[in-house]
This record gives sequence, C-alpha cells and structure tokens, in this order.
Amino acid sequence: MKSGEINYELEKNMEVISQLDEFVGHAVDHVLVDPDECWQPSDFLPDFHNPEVFEEVKLLQKRAEGIPDTVLASLVGNMITEEALPSYQTYFNLLEGINEERSLVSPTGWVRWSKAWTAEENRHGDLLNKYLYLTGRVDMKAVEQTIHRLITNGFDPKSESDPYQAMIYTSFQERATKISHVNTGKLADKAGDTVLSRICKTIAGDEARHEKAYKSFMSRIFEIDPNGAILAFEKMMRKQIVMPAVLMGEGGKNPTLYKDFSEITQKVGIYTGWDYARIIDHLVGLWKIEALTGLDAAAAKAQEYLSNLADRYMKVADRMKAPDEIKLAWLK
Repeated sequence: MKSGEINYELEKNMEVISQLDEFVGHAVDHVLVDPDECWQPSDFLPDFHNPEVFEEVKLLQKRAEGIPDTVLASLVGNMITEEALPSYQTYFNLLEGINEERSLVSPTGWVRWSKAWTAEENRHGDLLNKYLYLTGRVDMKAVEQTIHRLITNGFDPKSESDPYQAMIYTSFQERATKISHVNTGKLADKAGDTVLSRICKTIAGDEARHEKAYKSFMSRIFEIDPNGAILAFEKMMRKQIVMPAVLMGEGGKNPTLYKDFSEITQKVGIYTGWDYARIIDHLVGLWKIEALTGLDAAAAKAQEYLSNLADRYMKVADRMKAPDEIKLAWLK
C-alpha cells in the first residue's frame, strides 16, 4: 500500500474513532468501577494491622506449598505481564485519533478510558506480586529484574498505530488473559489453594469486563466501516497476535525466557494453541464476519481468509505436542 493510501486509511479510521468518543466515555462510567467501590489487593492478603498476621502468612504459605512448580511459574509469568502497565497506557495514547490533544488530563472518552482501564489492570500485578512474595517460593529478585527488563524493552503489538488494529488486538488479548487466569484459578483450586483460586477468578472477572468493552468498541467500528474493520482484522491475524510479555527476556541473560514461559502454559493447559484458535472463532462469530455483505473486493478476500482461519489454527493445535521438558524460571 502506498504512503498516500496509508495516510488516507488512517485519517478515515481516526474519523470513525472520534465518532465513538461518547460511546467510550459511557463505558468508562458504566463498565469500569469507581476506585472507592472496586476491590483492592489488600482485600485478599494478610492484614498487617491484625495481631495474628503472621499466622495468616503461615496459612498462606501452607496453602501455597501444594501448588505445582509449573503452575507457580506460569502465575509468575502472568504477573510480570500485568506489571508492564506503563507500556500499555503509553501504547494506547500513541494510537492515531485516541489522544489528539496529547494530554493525559483530557476529558475525552478515549483518554478517560485509557487511564481508568489501566488503573483497574494495575491492581492485578500488585495483588499477584504481593501474593507471590508472601509464598516464600519465588526468587523475587529475578522476578523484579524481568519486570524491569520488560518495561525497559517496551511493547509492540504490531498494530502500526492504527486504532482499528489496536481494538482487534485488545479484544483478543483481554479474552486470552481472562482464559489464562481462569485456568490458573482452576489449577490452584485443584492444588488446595482456594484463596489463590479466588484471586485468579476475580482478576479474570475484570478481564471479562474489559474484553466485553473492547469487543463493543470494535462492533461499533464494524457497523460504521465494515470494509475498514474487516481489513484491520485480517491484518492483525496475518501478523498473529503477539503476547504483551514477548520481550521479557530480550537483551538479558536468558533470551529464551518468554519461550520457556509459553511452553509451561502450553504444557499445563493454562493457555494453549487450542485457546488461540477458539478466540479467533469467537471473534469471527461475534462480529458476524461470514454474514457481512456489500464488501469491496479486498474486504471480501479478507472475509474468506478469516472465515476459515479458526479451523486452520485448530488443526495446527491438534498437531502440536506439549514439550517433554520445560525450564522453570523465577522459582527458588
């Protein structure tokens, strides 16, 4: 695509995004939760004002003893992903048409969303970080170095500053994160740690609300500009969805750290190739991709590609084998 065509496409997308500002502002007020009413990490952790706090910590550690190393390492990776929030808010505000004033105190719906959304997400890393620290089973210095490196390396979802592609990415990623936390919670429950199970399921509930919001933003885009929306969907899926923590080991002593983490989640069933395929199928169905009519030639080709994509990934997942040996990072 020539530069002039790219500029025209982005300008059109920005115009559509501006039309959604009031709709997004409504989501801030009705989907997200006021800080005074929202759950906070301290709701799930030992209270150090309590004279019996050290008994509470011992109970936490006793429960955590039964969690398999693979599940604990996966939980650490999930937490590190959540802790890279500075990169995610920065990324969102760099999207074309989202923050034209370049002001983080702008009253526009999109800017309010970027702040309130990441503020809710910020609690996830805080809670999991403190929980893992209290278990006594995690090498927190190694964890902190990984978080530091991930934020230093930044975040590139390959959405080309295009707000349409970004809404596709976030719709997909919020659902993937929800699935990961739900499955971790199930394994924690199986291991006897009912508190960790409740933590994971609570975080998954937040991710579900955020997923629903992003999918609704993209649904509106499909209503206004179906050709542009389906082309953005195709672009993101051809590039494949890269996970937010993909750069966690880049430039460090263990450059395969993200690969190791991914193999753990695949092996224990926390996030798998089947999950990736099922998310594609869910989004294709939600946005009624196969039923769209009146598309131009390029969009019609994208429609054909997307309609068959979930099946292709499912076949790939069926052929994938969980690794026999995995490396466990971050544990003592």
